[in-house]
Amino acid sequence: MERPLDTIPVSEWGFFDESIPPLVIAGPCSAESELQVMMTARGLHDFGIHVFRAGIWKPRTHPGSFEGVGTPGLKWLQKVKKEYGMKVCTEVANEKHVYECVKYGVDMVWIGARTTANPFMMQEIADALRDSEIPVLVKNPVNPDLDLWIGALERLNRAGVKKLGVIHRGFSTVQKIPYRNHPGWQIAVELRTRYPQLPFFADPSHMGGSRAALKELSQRAMDLGLDGLMVESHCDPGCALSDAAQQIVPSELKALLEGLTVRQKGTNDKEYNENIEQLRSRIDVIDEDILLSLGSRMDISRKIGQFKKLHNIAIVQAQRWDEVLSSMIEKGKDYGLSESFISSVFNAIHDASVAEQNRILEE
Repeated sequence: MERPLDTIPVSEWGFFDESIPPLVIAGPCSAESELQVMMTARGLHDFGIHVFRAGIWKPRTHPGSFEGVGTPGLKWLQKVKKEYGMKVCTEVANEKHVYECVKYGVDMVWIGARTTANPFMMQEIADALRDSEIPVLVKNPVNPDLDLWIGALERLNRAGVKKLGVIHRGFSTVQKIPYRNHPGWQIAVELRTRYPQLPFFADPSHMGGSRAALKELSQRAMDLGLDGLMVESHCDPGCALSDAAQQIVPSELKALLEGLTVRQKGTNDKEYNENIEQLRSRIDVIDEDILLSLGSRMDISRKIGQFKKLHNIAIVQAQRWDEVLSSMIEKGKDYGLSESFISSVFNAIHDASVAEQNRILEE
């Protein structure tokens, strides 16, 4: 069962300058050499980036790919801390990684999408971080499973990790889309709604998979009110050993950040607050009407289920449902509602009706 998280606000971490939003974490996909790490860190430091990221261990799909330099690269992160005063962070995927990061004074760690999807590995990492002061950022799992994401956060929190945050990097998909990963913003919004106290970063680099998508996705994150960005930046992206297409040089990152419109989370403007409350009150009334209609619909669905049981008729009538859904999609266009939205809503209603009729059949 989902439970509240006991967390420490990001304002108390001492990592970010919150007076200049968004919060930014930047650095190369992988630490490849001491020269590459230091050149990139210098370029980022020069325009005010305070938190440097670099992959030390890289989980790759195929063996033989560049899987990171390993522990020796942590010495380069130590040097970044010493010379530029930046906080440094890297990804951990098992307890050995955690112990090595603690040993070398890494300031913050994040957990990748593949690891988040594995409760066994999450528990191992949580145990290794038990009662640690190190902040931990958790990326969404590879598949759009909100409970799995929340479960990873809960495991860390139960182990005493209170400096928690999340990173949204999108979800794997077999659909043909213009991005590397499907944004799935609705799941990010749902997590944000449930845990508004968590610092929430977007990772437009992994979400988009290309430099061309960075601006659009970063601005979308700001429009949704997310707190920050984790962006991959490399001193020479063309020579990068991993994810070259999605990395940008520090000067390009500076231009990207300066071009963003950061939305306020609130205002003291009287006219705005009065109007927004009136509109929200109207939405509350409509939402109650929707619930009333859904309840009435479910009552009728139960009666249909009883008739089907009485006459030994199969619950799912595929042709009938296809006709209903097609009709709703067409009618939805008159109200400015997209096909994908109508399909999602009515398929959810249909699934609930089928489940209720199944329950009647089994009585």
